[in-house]
Amino acid sequence: MEITFEQTLGPGALLGIAAGAVAVLLLLIIRFKVHAFLALILVSLGTAFATGYPAAQIIPALTTGLGTTLGTVALLVALGAMLGRLVEVSGGAQVLTDALIARFGEKRAPLALGVASLVFGFPIFFDAGLVVMLPIVFAVARRMGGGLLRYGLPAAGAFSVMHVFVPPHPGPVAASGLLEAQVGLVVVLGLLVAVPTWFVTCYLFGLWVGKRIEVPVPDVLSGGPKQEEALGKPPSAGTVVGLLLLPLALIFLETGLNTAATAGWVDGETTWVAVLRVFGSTPVALLITLLVAMYVLGVRRGVAGETLDKLVDGALGPVCAIILITGAGGMFGFVLRTSGIGDALADTLAGLGIPVILAGFLIASALRIAQGSATVALTTAATLVQPVVLDGSYSPVQVAAVVLALAAGSVVASHVNDSGFWLVGRFFEMDVRTTLKTWTVMETTIGVMGFGLACVVYVVG
Repeated sequence: MEITFEQTLGPGALLGIAAGAVAVLLLLIIRFKVHAFLALILVSLGTAFATGYPAAQIIPALTTGLGTTLGTVALLVALGAMLGRLVEVSGGAQVLTDALIARFGEKRAPLALGVASLVFGFPIFFDAGLVVMLPIVFAVARRMGGGLLRYGLPAAGAFSVMHVFVPPHPGPVAASGLLEAQVGLVVVLGLLVAVPTWFVTCYLFGLWVGKRIEVPVPDVLSGGPKQEEALGKPPSAGTVVGLLLLPLALIFLETGLNTAATAGWVDGETTWVAVLRVFGSTPVALLITLLVAMYVLGVRRGVAGETLDKLVDGALGPVCAIILITGAGGMFGFVLRTSGIGDALADTLAGLGIPVILAGFLIASALRIAQGSATVALTTAATLVQPVVLDGSYSPVQVAAVVLALAAGSVVASHVNDSGFWLVGRFFEMDVRTTLKTWTVMETTIGVMGFGLACVVYVVG
């Protein structure tokens, strides 16, 4: 549903309401211990009233924001959790952990997890990739000790930097199209920015903060301790790697077809291309992988169907709260976005008369802080700087650098209006205060360093 109304409040009032809403939300959750799902609904409702929403549109706005986010997150998290449960209780996660440690050594286990996540994060969206990798991350953290953060942040950060900086993820693709940047050049330069940014802000930061804040390894995917005997003898490490690579291959299929259709190599309207694209979509790719995992880890090894049903069913209970809280975070962000708060920030910054690469970064950062979604912040900021870029005499490298600067701004300060903030915080079983001190800080450093590298590219180009 499209939410439309004429906003009569000025930028100052809107920004004050946004700041007050975030403060009230943090107060409810941290000080008064209100459940995050309830607090997000209450603050979303209050923000809608405060910003002048017509009463008749408030409930449709809340349900639209919730439903839109759940439509993206629920399938991915649910299917990923089921797959994770099978890999975990079959002993596959532990087998792959042993193989990783034997290959890379105990001290380089966080590096190995991060590099693997960078590879998986190239075609797979942030939330889906994170959920698929979590059983391996949790198993490594249990085996090695020292808390979850030194293993979890390098992996989660890898998916984040790839999602933000590198096509075929939707934000950089949309920004490249709006600014008429060469997508291939954005991919190359995006990798040059993403990889060193990940190493410093995710890998090294994860090691550093992991020594100072010890987060226990949760049982959210394993269903509790000692269920590994449920599926008999553990599979080989090669089998587990094959299962993890299957969704990667399927999603690459869709990416390849999209590229071929854009280049005119195939007709994107033909039935066979459309069908293959469906099989390569992230939810269907995870569904196919889950069915293959049920056969390979269960049916082929003589596991009863009832046992498999109980295992995958048991995976849904622990993640229901994660899904709902993530959806409520999307609801809050939707209210902030449609109330005009993001536009007020963007308009204020757009008239400052500063260089386009800095203006783009600041606008994207402001939009990210105001409404939460990195993709929305990136695409909206690209729309606002589009006239300047298209009318200017910028080289292809400089245009690509502006895209990367916008991407860097769109990842800054992930906080309570960002569904990813809740996804990571709840899967890691961190409270809001700890999530702000770890995830929010890491995302902000990703943005700052990414912008610095984008500026280097811009100057050189």
